[in-house]
Amino acid sequence: MTDSTPVRPPRHRGIYLLPNLVTTGAMFAGFYAIVVSIGGDYSSAAIAVFVAALLDGMDGRVARLTGTQSEFGVQYDSLSDLVSFGLAPSLVMYTWSLSTLKDYGPTWGKIGWAAAFIYAACAALRLARFNTQVGVIDKRYFQGLASPAAAAVCMSFVWSMDKFGIIGEEVCFITPVMAVVVGLLMVSRFRYYSFKSLPMSEGRVPFLWIIVAVLVLVPFFIDPPRVLFVVFTLYLLSGPVMTLWGRATRRRRRSVA
Repeated sequence: MTDSTPVRPPRHRGIYLLPNLVTTGAMFAGFYAIVVSIGGDYSSAAIAVFVAALLDGMDGRVARLTGTQSEFGVQYDSLSDLVSFGLAPSLVMYTWSLSTLKDYGPTWGKIGWAAAFIYAACAALRLARFNTQVGVIDKRYFQGLASPAAAAVCMSFVWSMDKFGIIGEEVCFITPVMAVVVGLLMVSRFRYYSFKSLPMSEGRVPFLWIIVAVLVLVPFFIDPPRVLFVVFTLYLLSGPVMTLWGRATRRRRRSVA
């Protein structure tokens, strides 16, 4: 009778604390935006989503700088993005403006929550598509509007309106159009510049970038919500313009050839 070799129990694999802590902070900011919007503090809700976007941009860089990248972190970041840039903006828009559509009848009320759901569903689809195409797409461009940028467009609109005393009920017929259009742009095939090819990582940038930074920062400190709304709206429009312009250019070249 031979002695059998004892089977070792599987080792419990830990997770990296620092990048996942930043991701948790981003998800908390999105959750906080939902909570304060229920209480009627819409400016704070919008700011919280921007804080989530800032932290979302940091967690990947922290992981790369500290050599703590992991598949767990990638999946956790995606779930955090769904909360912060999918559910949070849709619920903030619903509590601020879309919910008031029910005052015009049950059909309008359904349109309100349907618009919020379309935005949230498109954000989930955008994140799922991005996760499946990470290794095959051109890193210089996003296919479809990125969910943080989509959330920034919607939340800067809410922040601007709330800051200048315009209540959600006054723009309740504009908000569903915005929610649906922005949501559909997330799942569109329009190309958006990702800014990942900028020479920021080299430590030196062209002098022109300093001038651009000054021209953006000065108005930003004067009127943050409006500047953010203008900047991200221009970025939103850049995708269709850049894609259609590229297609038209290729057709011209083919016709000339």
